[in-house]
Amino acid sequence: MNKQIYHTLRNRIIFLEYAPGHILKEQVLAEEFGVSRTPLRTVLFRLEWEHLVKILPRTGIQVSELELNTITHVFQARLELESVIGTMAAERFTRSHFTRLDQLTVRCRHLLEHHDPEGLGRLDMDLKQLFHDAAGNPFLMEMSDRFYVLTFRLWYFNLVKMDNHGLAKEAMCLQTDLGALTKVLGEGPPEAVGKDRKDQLLEHIQRIRSTFLGFTI
Repeated sequence: MNKQIYHTLRNRIIFLEYAPGHILKEQVLAEEFGVSRTPLRTVLFRLEWEHLVKILPRTGIQVSELELNTITHVFQARLELESVIGTMAAERFTRSHFTRLDQLTVRCRHLLEHHDPEGLGRLDMDLKQLFHDAAGNPFLMEMSDRFYVLTFRLWYFNLVKMDNHGLAKEAMCLQTDLGALTKVLGEGPPEAVGKDRKDQLLEHIQRIRSTFLGFTI
C-alpha cells in the first residue's frame, strides 16, 4: 500500500477537507497522485475497511457520513479501551514520557489564546499517541487508533464551528485533563490512571452531546 497517499487521504478526511458525504473520483485522485488506479484502490479499500469511505459502484467513493448510531457504538468501545491503555501506559511511563506530557501542557496553554481548531485537534491526537507509545502494545494501538479517528471527526466538526469562547473552553478542558493526568501518573496506582482516562472521555462525550440535539450515548 502506498503509505503517502493513504496518510494524505486519511488526513483530508479526518480534518474535514473532504466533508462527510463528499464524492471522490478515482480518476481525479489517480491523476493528482500520479499513479494508476491499482495502487489507489488498495488505499481506498483500506480506508473503506476503516469506515472512513464507502465505495459506491458506478458513483465513486463517498466520504463516510457522521452517523450517530455508529459513533455511539464506537464511543462505547473506546471507553473500555481507554481504561486498559491508561493502566498499561501508567505501568511503563518513563521520564521521557513525562517530558512529552509537559510539552503538551505548554502547547495547550498557548492554544487558550488562539483560535486554532486544528492545533487543538492535533494536540489531542498527540496525547493519544503518547499513551499508545507508553502502553507499548501495537495491537491495542491499532484498534484504539481506528476507533479514535471515527469519533475525532465528530469532535472536529464541532471545533471548526466554535467561536473563540468555545475553543478556549475546549482548550481549558484539555488543560485540566493534562494536569489531572500529570498528578495521577506521579501519585496514583496504574488503575487510577486508567479510570481517569475513561472518566475524561466520558466528560468529552458529554460536551459533544451538548451540541447535537438528541445525541445519546
